[in-house]
Amino acid sequence: MNEAISAYRRITVTPEFKEIERLRSRARHEEAQALHDKAASIARNMLKRNRPIDEIAEDTGLTREEVEGLQCNGQ
Repeated sequence: MNEAISAYRRITVTPEFKEIERLRSRARHEEAQALHDKAASIARNMLKRNRPIDEIAEDTGLTREEVEGLQCNGQ
């Protein structure tokens, strides 16, 4: 067990491993941002059709405050 832990520690300190982890983190962030942008786009369309804010929040996963912010910004 100690050998496995030592090997793991040796691998995780390498520059290559750190770069891979940085790229994975960036990809996760970009994917989350894209999903949020898509939800905001859907919410804007629903606002244009005068759907209730609570319904928009429920259907898109955005918070009520986020939907209200889209409404106030006219986005």
